[in-house]
Amino acid sequence: MRQDQEHHNHTPSGPLADHVDVGRYVALDRGLIDRAIFSDPALYRQELRRVFAPSWLFLAHESQFKKPGDFFTTYMGEDPVIVALGRDRRLRAFLNACRHRGMRVCRADAGATKAFTCSYHGWSYDMAGKLVNVPNGEDYPADFDRERWGLTEVAQLDTYKGLVFATWNPQAPPLAEALGGMTWYLDAMLDRDPVGTEVVGGIHKWVLEGNWKLAAEQFASDWYHVNISHASALMVMSPSGKGPKTEIVQTPGRQYTDPLGHGAGFPTHPRSRFDDRVVHGYYDYEALRERLGDARVEGPMTTGHATVFPNFSYLPVNGSIRVWHPKGPDRMEVWAWTIVDKSMPDEVKDAQRLYNLRTFGPTGIFEQDDGENWSEVQATAHGFMSGSMTLNYQMGLGMETDDGVHPGSTGRLYSDGAARGFYGRWRDLMNTPAWHEHVTEKDAR
Repeated sequence: MRQDQEHHNHTPSGPLADHVDVGRYVALDRGLIDRAIFSDPALYRQELRRVFAPSWLFLAHESQFKKPGDFFTTYMGEDPVIVALGRDRRLRAFLNACRHRGMRVCRADAGATKAFTCSYHGWSYDMAGKLVNVPNGEDYPADFDRERWGLTEVAQLDTYKGLVFATWNPQAPPLAEALGGMTWYLDAMLDRDPVGTEVVGGIHKWVLEGNWKLAAEQFASDWYHVNISHASALMVMSPSGKGPKTEIVQTPGRQYTDPLGHGAGFPTHPRSRFDDRVVHGYYDYEALRERLGDARVEGPMTTGHATVFPNFSYLPVNGSIRVWHPKGPDRMEVWAWTIVDKSMPDEVKDAQRLYNLRTFGPTGIFEQDDGENWSEVQATAHGFMSGSMTLNYQMGLGMETDDGVHPGSTGRLYSDGAARGFYGRWRDLMNTPAWHEHVTEKDAR
């Protein structure tokens, strides 16, 4: 369902801001990237206005909104946002900032309400974002028009099979177009059940000292680290306690690279199924093959990983969906949900929730390894020599093909292909003025 917003509110404008040409930082044809892209404050500020502001960003799951008045607060880049279900059962999203002095009008994580009232001066807004109460209203000029001072609404809001996305960009292509070929891979997680998915167990949030791109690129492309970084976890989880068998460690698989910056990697070994026994036992794989096709059941439905550009990632086997919220060039805040098929019995839903927490929750045995890696990478990013290193992204370079099985361009599982695709999209956006930047005649020359 798509909800285009009539954009009455202020849209950022002004002269074309000073910007950095990032072409010199990424040489993707040679698989080389300058490490400065992970630590430079100027590049980070440019990301906020040219990558996050124009892009479709994940906000929430539809199942979080059951009745009118339900709301959830999140971020789009570093902009605080309220997602709310109105009386008309329409989902809307607004900048969580009072139009009077800019204070957040909602400081709760989630809940239900009839209005959002700023605790500074008492301006109050209804669930449709309209300004409905102004204390001492008689002291404002006669031409003060409440209709002009509602909450700033996102330009577009849309959903894809339960996932809620929005963009500030009124000129952005429709969500389905922005997801592109990634939908075939997404459906391996979202379309197993005819009645869809739902969130269970709330949201876990934690902070890591690392650049958001480190996490996003890993989930797009990096199976390479699994056998090294997660060796102890794989040993603990193996039936023998000695680690998985060689044919699973050296699993065959594919990696998908989308021209819009999305990416997914997945094993194709027949035993790469749901790791939790209860969840694995629940599924009728023949029925899944009829619904999704052999290629999806044997590939992206397995123990794979994926990123929807720029900062939404998921793990289909764990039911983990997450956002890497940027909090400066050196810090990110991770928000993670567990989603399950709606038709699952309660005991299976609970098994999926617990399995996800044990593996990729904030204290999960895999999650701890990943967070340590990203923080360690960031810790040495500010030295003169270490911060200006050229990094190697050459694995799988030139090996992507159309394999005739998985849609789009794919390569071997062990590859940097989707990471190169991710940074290609990042480079293009960083070097393109966004809709809110006015190009003057002087700039055009």
